[in-house]
Amino acid sequence: MPKKKKVKKTKKVKKAKKIKIAKNLKLKNNQKSAAKPADKKSTIPGTDEKPEIKKIKKQATEKRIYNLKDFVVYPKHGVGKITAVEKATIGEIDIHFYKILVEKEKLTLTVPINQQSKLRPIASINQINKCISILKTKPKIKRTMWSRRAQEYDQKINSGKIYELAEVVKDLNKNTDIIADQSYSERQLFEKAYERLKSEFEAVLQISPEEVQKKMDKALGRTKILEAVE
Repeated sequence: MPKKKKVKKTKKVKKAKKIKIAKNLKLKNNQKSAAKPADKKSTIPGTDEKPEIKKIKKQATEKRIYNLKDFVVYPKHGVGKITAVEKATIGEIDIHFYKILVEKEKLTLTVPINQQSKLRPIASINQINKCISILKTKPKIKRTMWSRRAQEYDQKINSGKIYELAEVVKDLNKNTDIIADQSYSERQLFEKAYERLKSEFEAVLQISPEEVQKKMDKALGRTKILEAVE
């Protein structure tokens, strides 16, 4: 009798071990399938082909290609002309850059090609025509303190945006050359904005500085004042 009990007991132990092993194997398989990326790819409808999955790479910074003698605008300095495209090796890295001459300021800028986000091409004829329309409109009179307005005007001048530049010229235009009608800082900002806009007009329209000045002064209503003075 005791021998029979022992046989029964060993059978139960073996059965329990088998169940435990089966559970462990199932658990391991589940862990492996969770750890591995899914290999199954959805097929293209109507075919057995699997779509190719491409990794998305970071988009490279878009570079605009300028040529020699092209006019460009650098916000803080205005219109410049590309005089050279050069290469220099710094720390075993080849760097290509533009040499830009800003004639109004007698300044030469060095701008790396891959850091040209501030550069922009000169305006189109349509943009110049829109600027003339802006110059013809009435100036906006703000009641805020001059120091705050001066800061806003300066930011617009250095933004590199031609429409904002035209707005500054229009708003600070007094239709007169009498110095007493403008404060020194007002006149300085007006002349800075006027010259920046004028230089871009010259580059786009390809006409003499005198003709550009007449065109701008006519739009601003300054021609009558100048004729009366003469």
